[in-house]
Amino acid sequence: MPHELPKTYEPGAIESRWAEYWVREKLFHVETPSPGDPRPVFTLLLPPPNVTGRLHMGHMMEQTQMDVIVRWHRMRGDLALWIPGTDHAGIATQMLVERQLAKEGKNRRAMGREKFLERVWEWRREYGGAILDQMKRLGASVDWGREYFTMDDNLSRAVKEVFVRLYEDGLIYRGKYIVNWCSDCGTAISDLEVKHEDVPGKLYEIRYPVVGSDKEEFITVATTRPETMLGDTAVAVNPTDERYTHLHGKHVLLPLMNREIPIIADELAQPEFGTGAVKVTPAHDPNDFEAGLRHNLPQIEVIDEHSKMNANAGAYAGLDRFAARARIVEDLAAQGFLVGTKDYTIAIGKCDRSGTIVEPRLSTQWFVKIAPLAKRAIEVVEKGDIRFTPENYGQIYLNWMRNIHDWCISRQLWWGHRIPAWYCTEKDCNEVVVAREAPAACKCGSTHLEQDKDVLDTWFSSGLLPFTTLGWPEATRDLDVFYPTSMLITGFDILFFWVARMIMLGCWFMMPPHKPGSRGTKDDDDALRASVPFREVYIHALVRDADRQKMSKTKGNVLDPIEVINQYGTDATRFTLAAMAAPGTDIAFNESRTAGYRNFANKIWNAARFMFMNVDRVVAGLRPAPDAAEPHKGVAQFQTQTLEDRWILSRFNRAARDVNESLQAYRFDEAANRIYDFFWGELCDWYLELIKPRLNFEEGADTAAAQAACANLVNLFEASLRLLHPVMPFITEEIWHAIYDGKPPLKSIALAAYPAADDKQINLTAETEMAILQDLIVSIRNLRAELKVEPKVKVPVEVYAHEPAIRAMLEQNLHTVLQDRPANVEKITFVESSLANAPGARSTSRFDVHAIYEKKIDVPAERERLTKELEKIEKEQANGRRQLSNEQFLAKAPAKVVDGLKARAEELRVLQEKAHAKLKELGENT
Repeated sequence: MPHELPKTYEPGAIESRWAEYWVREKLFHVETPSPGDPRPVFTLLLPPPNVTGRLHMGHMMEQTQMDVIVRWHRMRGDLALWIPGTDHAGIATQMLVERQLAKEGKNRRAMGREKFLERVWEWRREYGGAILDQMKRLGASVDWGREYFTMDDNLSRAVKEVFVRLYEDGLIYRGKYIVNWCSDCGTAISDLEVKHEDVPGKLYEIRYPVVGSDKEEFITVATTRPETMLGDTAVAVNPTDERYTHLHGKHVLLPLMNREIPIIADELAQPEFGTGAVKVTPAHDPNDFEAGLRHNLPQIEVIDEHSKMNANAGAYAGLDRFAARARIVEDLAAQGFLVGTKDYTIAIGKCDRSGTIVEPRLSTQWFVKIAPLAKRAIEVVEKGDIRFTPENYGQIYLNWMRNIHDWCISRQLWWGHRIPAWYCTEKDCNEVVVAREAPAACKCGSTHLEQDKDVLDTWFSSGLLPFTTLGWPEATRDLDVFYPTSMLITGFDILFFWVARMIMLGCWFMMPPHKPGSRGTKDDDDALRASVPFREVYIHALVRDADRQKMSKTKGNVLDPIEVINQYGTDATRFTLAAMAAPGTDIAFNESRTAGYRNFANKIWNAARFMFMNVDRVVAGLRPAPDAAEPHKGVAQFQTQTLEDRWILSRFNRAARDVNESLQAYRFDEAANRIYDFFWGELCDWYLELIKPRLNFEEGADTAAAQAACANLVNLFEASLRLLHPVMPFITEEIWHAIYDGKPPLKSIALAAYPAADDKQINLTAETEMAILQDLIVSIRNLRAELKVEPKVKVPVEVYAHEPAIRAMLEQNLHTVLQDRPANVEKITFVESSLANAPGARSTSRFDVHAIYEKKIDVPAERERLTKELEKIEKEQANGRRQLSNEQFLAKAPAKVVDGLKARAEELRVLQEKAHAKLKELGENT
């Protein structure tokens, strides 16, 4: 039978097939358009996952939101480009390969740099890009033809170009400064890669003997890190601290090392901290380093790159830093220098990757002078050239940017973009050559040049991706068309790592040079606006477990999205993540919700199977799906013969309008829930049930009316699939192709037009009348349940309509109520007086309804129900009165909102009177 679907919905059976089809057909590939192409452009860059990674629930939520927004733009006729790629992840990848080598009894230094890098590339080819492979399975609508890797030749060339230009502009420099050093990773790391914790510790007070004092005199310093005292080159006291004024200019003897060091007056020492005197170790503390520069102090390093004490540590050389601390404290106590110890809360920094305690260490590194780049990056956000959603992240970004420090960009690794700097090895020549290609000779004439062994911070290269993936530094057509990208969807955790750096680097390299006199002009403002890497930044929430705990392997609460998908299907998992994705609110992922959306998909599947029972009779009446390039509003060729037809057409158009508005505002939750309510509640639960009697093709029936009803259903269902497609791409693709019997007018529903609202098809009267009819049917169903009427037993019903127009409308649509499924009514009798006091009657502001059934009503249960109903009514009345008495609300609220509240207040008054009357009749003392 044509158009047939399997009886049982099995997502696994269809999802892999369509995922392969989309990739094989290159369905989402975007050719660079020629000049004059009128289509609006939408560009999105995938935050590149590490090649070491596997898909986790956070990735899936992020990619679901990106896929929804890209599919939506594509179906609206935009030239939608989603660029995928992976990051080489310098530290993480090198650590992974080194661990692999260690299991084989090898190490990178024994292998040498060249052999080690060959091994990393081999690992990358075999294991890298796992997330992208999983994305293909999930059907992500990226342009796989534009897939990049941050170590690709073209991107590596662009990274060199950026480094050289920044160096030539005086914005990259090399110097010896205090950096965050991770001994486990074996490299410097940025401030952003340090996780700060407050932990219990000790404050040690140590006596330093004053040299040349007439009487035995000491100055006592307080420190939390006594192992660094071996590198002390001064003791500082505050210039205003009168306790130490007499010691200014004198020296002390450094305990254990017997080295004389000066007492300096410097604001580094705070009188309220400890004893008011502090040791100064310029090589192992950033604040001490600055004080050392101010006083021209020596810089003595005593801790090496492995966090062990070096030769400068004397008798403690070779000890681990914490073992040395214990030994030093013992020796200080034994020699009478330790005054005492106190419990003290210490703020320590740990490497975010390895968890190792970071060591502040004096090291020669490359830095970016960040202030000039930050200035532009602040300006574009302040002017609104880049907009954040939720808005509060814009202020968080600005606060950080206004206090930003220079960026250490060198890493002591082998895997990554090697720094394009060469050092002359000729004696007495300290020349450093920064160049795009290896220089043939130094300025001194020597040909003995060695390239810097370090590589660049991973975020340096990824910060360039919005323009380097489009061909920069060449002036490409892709840059003209697709830059700036339209938006970025990402998590808060990389707001400073990545987002801020993309803005800084984009605004620097994509802004044309200033012309004399142009600064501050409109041309200058336009140029800056055009240089931003994206127009919108949407910061999504975190995915937490059902108890709102952060997922972690330690807690054992990590959900593997692939396992969830295998159980419930990709569509149901995507829908869960979209339906819960309220901006600024973390998602408490609960598999029971996913099970519910699996049922939703099953509901759609069964509805489609019902439709296909009759679809062959109306194939000629099915309008081909509109192409995205020629969008069509509303539902085409829909004949409004009945109230339910007019109602569902109006409700579809309202849903289309609401969903488009929600997606425009990145309210994925509102869009998904609105689609759910329409598809399940209005289309499947109501409309399908109401038109079943009309789908009668038996001999003697009105086959023309049946054909019209079936044609309506098919055209509406097809449009509804397009409405749902961005959130549930697989099931919609499967059913859509089945509607056209495998011969659709387009290769995919993804290329069809997204539904737009047609205001002419919105019918408020039909919606109001249908709401009354639905209220009547629901009231009868509830009465039957309370009276415990057997499902197959039909009951007569009495109805009192409050207005003649309502009665006329109900009489015209009696056939709807008298159907078997909606209410199972034998007959309906309209009465001339109120039924509010009839036992077991139901009342609304428009009608009373009473089921005639000899079974007696449960009076206590009815009293309880009415009491609860009255409480609900009175609570709503109180809320309404509060709003209508609020002058500020009345001044700001639209007139239709105020009128609606007043109308509802009158409805509630009527319902309240009826509820009181019923309670009184039942003997309640009111």
